[in-house]
Amino acid sequence: MRDFFQHFAFQHPWWLLSLLLIPPLLFLRNVPGARSGIDFPSLGILSSVGTKPRELSGSFSPLLLSLALVACGIAMARPQWRDVLTARTASGIDILVALDVSESMKTDDFYEDNETGTFRHKKQRVTAAKEVIERFIEQRPDDRIGLIAFGAKPYSVCPLTLDHPWLTDRLKELGVGDLDSNGTAIGSAIAAATTRLNARDAKSKVMVLVTDGASNSGPLNPLQAARSTAPLGVRVYTIAIGTAEGRLDPADIAQPRQEYDAPVLREIARITGGEFFEASTMKSLRDTFSSIDDLEKSDAPSARAIDSLELYPWLLGSAFLLAFLSLSSFALVPLPAP
Repeated sequence: MRDFFQHFAFQHPWWLLSLLLIPPLLFLRNVPGARSGIDFPSLGILSSVGTKPRELSGSFSPLLLSLALVACGIAMARPQWRDVLTARTASGIDILVALDVSESMKTDDFYEDNETGTFRHKKQRVTAAKEVIERFIEQRPDDRIGLIAFGAKPYSVCPLTLDHPWLTDRLKELGVGDLDSNGTAIGSAIAAATTRLNARDAKSKVMVLVTDGASNSGPLNPLQAARSTAPLGVRVYTIAIGTAEGRLDPADIAQPRQEYDAPVLREIARITGGEFFEASTMKSLRDTFSSIDDLEKSDAPSARAIDSLELYPWLLGSAFLLAFLSLSSFALVPLPAP
């Protein structure tokens, strides 16, 4: 039903007010007029006039005429079935998200309160990051967004694209262990993301780097990678998630104790003209991506075209048919007897 009202509309809806005249016409039809009659000296004279007409002759005529008037009134309002076509144009901002999927991202130190606040749901860092990134993608429908995952080395999950549903599906499928996760190659991730951003001609190029650890893998030093990125006009927003002390419980040997390097991440952001954020809760993580969303704004031109299918010819055809049937009902009177 909701989809129906998104497509169905009237070009001149005020003509629907004409339908309000039909009930008064039906009421006036039943009002008796002035009485009149002819005096005959004998009933024998009437017997030669003809046979008595059938009582049902013309009884459906008022109903058929009313339906014909209703069809005409709706037809005058010009009902249409519309398909709105929107030509999307990219905003000119290319965003590449580089997500850390190293082993430490399994640490479950993020919490989400339920609606009533009665209990807290524990989440892994990678799960929390993926949920917030997915919402960030939904809020920027006109930007080309891509995704790189990195552990000991970077891996292209999705190229820059406007097909965000496909991008979101690739993000949901991504998990720790899908590639070499025994390490954190931040420098290599920056270089890989920069290469993909530099391959396109965009007015604004943005990288969002999400990690919970210090760089300990790869041939490139993170700061060297940042200095090579800056001249290409790529701004890097670095987001350190989790806690600077690593896992919350030092006795939990199942989770690696790896802290992020805040000074290095802050320097990467400074060199490239971005910003550095720290997020240890779901709220702060959402606020971080909201801040990036506010910092990187651009209007995307779009064109709308409406493809309309006129429905009034069907209603006019129905009105003529109903009027014909109404008049035909009077013709059912039998002919006088010879």
